[in-house]
Amino acid sequence: MEFSHTSVMGAEAVRLLDCKGGAIYVDGTRGGGGHALEILKASAPDGVVVGIDLDEDALKAAGRLLGPFGDRARLARGNFRNIKSILAGLGIKSVDGIVFDLGVSSYQLDTAERGFSFMANAPLDMRMDRTQELSAYDIVNGFDRDELARIFHEYGEERYSRKIAGLIEKVRSARPIETTGELVNIILDAVPRKSRAGRIHPATRVFQALRIAVNDELGSLEKGLADGFECLKKNGRFVVISFHSLEDRIVKNAFRDLSTGCICPPRVPRCVCGRRPAARVLTKKALTPTDEEVARNPRSRSAKLRAIEKI
Repeated sequence: MEFSHTSVMGAEAVRLLDCKGGAIYVDGTRGGGGHALEILKASAPDGVVVGIDLDEDALKAAGRLLGPFGDRARLARGNFRNIKSILAGLGIKSVDGIVFDLGVSSYQLDTAERGFSFMANAPLDMRMDRTQELSAYDIVNGFDRDELARIFHEYGEERYSRKIAGLIEKVRSARPIETTGELVNIILDAVPRKSRAGRIHPATRVFQALRIAVNDELGSLEKGLADGFECLKKNGRFVVISFHSLEDRIVKNAFRDLSTGCICPPRVPRCVCGRRPAARVLTKKALTPTDEEVARNPRSRSAKLRAIEKI
């Protein structure tokens, strides 16, 4: 299957990055290259984009799309949590802007054998980096019931996490659970009938939780935000697009902390902590896609964009 991914809120991201010629930008989740393409256009004639992605297929697709830009487009395989070492390896000390477009790509969802989607029967995988050892199969068949329930509850906000984990434990005691289809059937059996007719499929939250756990997405996000901010030049900008409340909460809190100054108690007559804000927030409220974008790309409907500027 040819790699395809529709980037979300590209125009908003480019506007908030305030792209300029001669500047260096990082697309930390390059995917098919959509955001990077728009940044390269906006930073002509000599702006540079470093594209980072764990997925080899994504990098190949980005290479084809961005090839005409020559040395202005630089690709690196890795996790944006390692942004410092990746940039250092390219001889880059600091950058003018960073964009993270979080979550799973359309290609990964639509390529059945990757195991990200509950819509097709495939091996339980969900690895964004297919060289890593841990997969969804290992978690489903190897983690104890309490840990499975914690993952489903914390990462998927699944209300029936304990029932689902308990039924997984029962089924796997007889045979391994090997496919997404088997897992979907277990989830459907565990969820009460009255809760199966909602707007979202009953397996949505469990599959989200497993994907996050397999790829340590929240841990990567926390480290990527902290280290990425350190890599920004003064007046550099950081744009993050998230797709569920767990990600957005981490981004919101990180950006709020970076933009917070004095934290002395109100009763203290003058500041003694000496803390100064390191950034200013560019989006007081998270931006969301326009109705037109949602109509073109329904998967964008849950997106939220936040941005800050280093001071």
